[in-house]
Amino acid sequence: MREAILVPNAPKPVAPLSPAIRAGGFVFVSGQLPLKSTGQLAEGMGAQTKQCLENMKQILSAAGIGMDNVVKCTVFITNMDEFDMMNTAYAEFFPETPPARSTVEVSRLAKGALVEIEAIALQ
Repeated sequence: MREAILVPNAPKPVAPLSPAIRAGGFVFVSGQLPLKSTGQLAEGMGAQTKQCLENMKQILSAAGIGMDNVVKCTVFITNMDEFDMMNTAYAEFFPETPPARSTVEVSRLAKGALVEIEAIALQ
């Protein structure tokens, strides 16, 4: 059994997808772009990373859990030279026992974003 997690007043996905799916004791959060509620991108790698994670936080809250439930993240960035900026902003959201993580450089992301982050969380 699976259930879509929907977030009121959140930016609409840019593709045919659910923001998250609850299944098998997990919540699978789709890749989050750094879109503000206005639909505009945040400026710069640090701000974009924070916005991705704020969006994720809203989705997890709608699922009745929090960032401390996240067990795995995948970070997609368009420039590995900005890894330290992304990592500094990311660390603010996971101060203790950060989740397992992969970081991958990609050539391009939707909407011209610099970063996109997806996650798996325990229910």
